[in-house]
Amino acid sequence: MTKQRSAGAASEARFLEEMGQALTGWSDPAAKLRAALQSDALALYTQPILTLANGQFERAEVLVRMHEEEETLLPPGEFLPVFEHFRMMPELDRWVVSRTIAHLRGSRRIGLFSINVSGQTLADEQFPGFVADALRAARIPAARLAFEIDESDALRQPAEAEGFATAMKAAGCGLLIDGFGRRSVSFLPLKTLQVACVKVDGSIVRKILTSESALAKLKAVVRVGEVIGVEVLAECVEDQDILLRLKALGVGFAQGFGIAEPFAIEKLDAPGFGRGP
Repeated sequence: MTKQRSAGAASEARFLEEMGQALTGWSDPAAKLRAALQSDALALYTQPILTLANGQFERAEVLVRMHEEEETLLPPGEFLPVFEHFRMMPELDRWVVSRTIAHLRGSRRIGLFSINVSGQTLADEQFPGFVADALRAARIPAARLAFEIDESDALRQPAEAEGFATAMKAAGCGLLIDGFGRRSVSFLPLKTLQVACVKVDGSIVRKILTSESALAKLKAVVRVGEVIGVEVLAECVEDQDILLRLKALGVGFAQGFGIAEPFAIEKLDAPGFGRGP
């Protein structure tokens, strides 16, 4: 039995290695990722979030890129699947939290940063304590940091998502549901996780001018948000007509390439930054 288990583990390791090589072309993907974490071969990017009531950038989502070569940055779609494949997402999420807090120490331009957390990190019981300790050590108010839980993870891992949400709220951090309505508009995560904000999925937002179904979904989210006190953020806003309609519908926040494209987080402190389109 022991030999069978050993053989199974070795087979799984070979499979992961082969898959990693197929995804990236790297000869040793796991080692490449660990080296990237240790040598800061990753870079924080950010995409500002527009407050529709006042036209200001007061919040931003934190994103991550990876240096492939000296002048080349890999988009997340090319390296995040490898982190997931080797179950290294909690390590990456810790790196992102640490670097975001370091940025917060030197900047007050943005009041709130939101960070995506993976389903693997939701299951990491040590992660909330790590965040709380890092904030305390840096003397950063926990309310300046929020975590985005993908709707699919919240529905697929309800117990882990609820445990994570409870721990992060106890630490004083905010919570968002990301990708809300991607499959169907289910308000169950709002009830169980008691988040402060929902980020309406781009598949809905992009169609509100052309699809009655998409418009009805967004209106339903806004109504529920008003009743239970949850903020509504529309993602993937790509043109001004959609932005104007969102304002008319009472959506509180908007994010997307039609408002501001992602850029290196250091540029948030550039002179003149702050007001949206």
